[in-house]
Amino acid sequence: MTDSWAAFGADLHLEPVGTGLRSGLMEALREAVRTGRLTPGTRLPSSRALAADLGIARNTVADAYAELVAEGWLTARQGSGTRVAQRSAPRRAAQAASRSRPVRPGPAHSLKPGQPDLSAFPRAAWLRASRKALTAAPDEALGYGDPRGRAELRTVLAEYLARARGVYADPERIVICSGFAHGLTLLGRVLRQRRVRDLAVESYGLDLHRDLLTGAGLRTPRLGLDELGSRTGELAGMRGTGAVLLTPAHQFPTGVPLHPDRRAAAVDWARSSGGLILEDDYDGEFRYDRQPVGALQGLDPERVVHLGTASKSLAPGLRLGWMVLPRALTAEVAAAKDASGWSTGALEQLTLAEFIASGAYDRHVRSMRLRYRRRRDQLVAALAERAPGIEVSGIAAGLHAVLELPEGTEGTVIQAAAFQGLALDGLSRYRHPDAPAGRDALVIGYGSPSESGWAGALDALCRALP
Repeated sequence: MTDSWAAFGADLHLEPVGTGLRSGLMEALREAVRTGRLTPGTRLPSSRALAADLGIARNTVADAYAELVAEGWLTARQGSGTRVAQRSAPRRAAQAASRSRPVRPGPAHSLKPGQPDLSAFPRAAWLRASRKALTAAPDEALGYGDPRGRAELRTVLAEYLARARGVYADPERIVICSGFAHGLTLLGRVLRQRRVRDLAVESYGLDLHRDLLTGAGLRTPRLGLDELGSRTGELAGMRGTGAVLLTPAHQFPTGVPLHPDRRAAAVDWARSSGGLILEDDYDGEFRYDRQPVGALQGLDPERVVHLGTASKSLAPGLRLGWMVLPRALTAEVAAAKDASGWSTGALEQLTLAEFIASGAYDRHVRSMRLRYRRRRDQLVAALAERAPGIEVSGIAAGLHAVLELPEGTEGTVIQAAAFQGLALDGLSRYRHPDAPAGRDALVIGYGSPSESGWAGALDALCRALP
């Protein structure tokens, strides 16, 4: 046989209907277009390839194509092949669809926390790093590889985290993950396998994180929280608690750094009880009015898991994070990751490794630190001028601020902001279900708007405030 099935072009699943081959093929093609299975612009196989696929004469397919072109179902151009024609929906159908699915425009601006300015992603520098990394990548990098992640990335991360965050980081004790949620999920599974039942969390934090832990079979009792951070002294009295999740450098969402005495109390509890501290270092690179707060992990690398990501410093869409683990936990976490089948692309890891090693990561962080500090200062100045009764806190570091509101007004302000086309989150959105009702406040993510959208978002916020 001269032709091989493997040599033909795009596959096209068709079942001709009716008695005549040509008319049956034409009706099958029309039906595929009507139902949307073949979308406008889709390139069809050549008449030769489709004829061989269906086991019919090539002229039959060519004649069917020609007639459907004449009817307007298909188009045929020299060098472009035969494609599904662009067709607008019938007027009545389009009108009925618009009536049944009313379109509600989303907010024009968002000041919700948790995301950086995505318009500032360093595309050119990242592309250079990607090209260099791909050119230098060994063939084996395209295989399944070590579940801990690429050695190139773990090596440069160890140096960077030690230098910039005070982390004791051996490359052999780093596991690359697809962001904080992935890392927390893996740790939850491993801890549950170790028969841990309770993992304490802070009174304010993300419900997603609590849900991931409860999904792993863990209970999430809460720690109290005040102006000095989480009350880690309470851990000693929490019987059965085997681990705790903390945001010590910049508590999320209140913005309070954990007091040195409470950092020490957390480590003392872990040492005496055999417990484990999970340190979420989500925005440690961004500080403005203070010396950097070193990672808690540096106080006891065998009792603290340090978790970080590129989500705030670069972009969450990269899905790149890391865990620096106690030696006794590394193999178990790597095995859990391997068993889950949830991994991070090797090329993205190699690109980040090159991006850090070349100094581009440090340059980008410094540039963004200046941008976010300018926005923070503009936020404080605008509030002083237009809403002088609003107190701002949690602004010495990070990408968000907390705005104190008069009692009972949080929901009203969020609704007023929605009328201004601005999406906001209140502090109550992050309260643990067992925590008592707290103060009324807004959590303002000033990092998320683009440069062009920042002024409009700030103006809408000021108009919505009491």
